[in-house]
Amino acid sequence: MRRPRALLVAAFAALSLFAAAACPRDAAAHARSISHSTWQLDDAGADVEARFSALDLSQLPLGAGPVEAAARYASEHLWLERDGVRCPVRGEPRVLTAPEGWRVFAWRIDCPSGERVLHGDLLREVAPSHLHFARLHHTGGKLVERVLAEGDDAWPIDDAARHSGAGTSFVGYVGLGLEHILSGWDHLAFVAALLLLADTLREVATLVTAFTLAHSVTLALAVLGLVRPEAAGVESLIGFSIALVAAENSYLLAGRDRIVPAITVAFLVALGALSGAGYGSLRPLALAGLALFTFCHFALLDRTERPARLRAAIAFAFGLVHGFGFAGVLAEMELPRERLIPALVGFNVGVELGQLAVVALLWPLLRALARFRDGRLERLVAEVGSAAICGLGLFWFLTRAFG
Repeated sequence: MRRPRALLVAAFAALSLFAAAACPRDAAAHARSISHSTWQLDDAGADVEARFSALDLSQLPLGAGPVEAAARYASEHLWLERDGVRCPVRGEPRVLTAPEGWRVFAWRIDCPSGERVLHGDLLREVAPSHLHFARLHHTGGKLVERVLAEGDDAWPIDDAARHSGAGTSFVGYVGLGLEHILSGWDHLAFVAALLLLADTLREVATLVTAFTLAHSVTLALAVLGLVRPEAAGVESLIGFSIALVAAENSYLLAGRDRIVPAITVAFLVALGALSGAGYGSLRPLALAGLALFTFCHFALLDRTERPARLRAAIAFAFGLVHGFGFAGVLAEMELPRERLIPALVGFNVGVELGQLAVVALLWPLLRALARFRDGRLERLVAEVGSAAICGLGLFWFLTRAFG
């Protein structure tokens, strides 16, 4: 009975391979849709320079001349109002030289000083959770930034330009961190995989603490600019971490059936061969390292009677990777130093609150299931849930590394 259940992981792996081949490339992206603008404000109006991901813009139905159409789209969806009247754009927006994968546009808005309000509803039709970071400069004033998001896309700028505290507040960054973790399905899947086999509140606390400490460290290192790993590699490893922890669950639930690590290592070796043939973004040496890591991890599991400590170590190790994933939003903002620390602390507090909320909802539910039918229902949920999460993690890993 145990081996067929362990083979659920292999079945979900095959399903994930099919999904990875059939899914559009952008559907597997983890990074939140983000754009930026800089506003040089004066008494007669503003000079605007805005930067967008080319991938985000490619989702819009722009028709012929997509770059010029995208420039017009940007100037129409990022605008100033004065006394409730929309201010006009002078001439046509310009297309500027941009780094690979980005589009940069510039335009001039004629808008005399008064009760001016900056509005932005960019990309909402294709990415409702899109975030826009607006940075404001005023002659003789301080630099101020604010996050524009759905439901909070209007910013009175004349007073803000003269007061450094008028941008996004500490509480605003807490909300941003909370929203980021609650919409980050891969991070939540990793936490869920850890909780499926947690037996005691102490074990839950140990796992969550290990994960929290680790991702807090790398979040800070990345946002402060001390360490900036390649985003594609980080996102691939996040998918791998989810698949590995879920496969570990299946291994333990199946009575340490060695077919689980055998399939996992063989799969990574096969991917390494594909990488060596020129496919994907991960190098063969990286995949060989993941295969060796996986082999050693399951070997250690096979030799320990109490896997909780080893699982906490894995939560910490992969928490370091997830922290770099969390950092993407704040690192993109390139905040000035005096605004960076409050933003970092607030964002991290929001992430932790969201994570604790998920744990507080999920773990009591799992404990309640343990009381039914002598725990058989809880075990079934753990087995099927682990297999499903393994499939999701494998899907994210494949689409990010080979999509």
